[in-house]
Amino acid sequence: MFLEELLPEERVAFIELAALIAGVDGNLSVYENSILEKYKKEMDLKNYQIKGWAMEDILNTFQTKRAKTIVLTELFQLVFSDGILHEQENMCIRQIKKHFGFDEKEFQSFKDWVDKIKELSNEWGK
Repeated sequence: MFLEELLPEERVAFIELAALIAGVDGNLSVYENSILEKYKKEMDLKNYQIKGWAMEDILNTFQTKRAKTIVLTELFQLVFSDGILHEQENMCIRQIKKHFGFDEKEFQSFKDWVDKIKELSNEWGK
């Protein structure tokens, strides 16, 4: 949704992070794969091959509050795409929250916003 606002190096870091999060539970669902492809298309990275960067290297790429907000919001969409928040995904999201310096209120606000967007999308799809 807002990924086009990221700088080129942030876009690459984001797709690396999204791939890492999507596969953290050991199962890349069809929903998660579809979202990864959507992300690549949105960021003009269709032919990008995931390199497997380390989480710490990825997270250090994002410097601004805006970039960090975009990343966390988009990751919520990814982890909720299959309807299940796996424990490993939750742990990673919480690690990102902590690294980025978001407090619990901000974190819950992002989560609620993504839940509402998903709910509206489901209603429109009927």
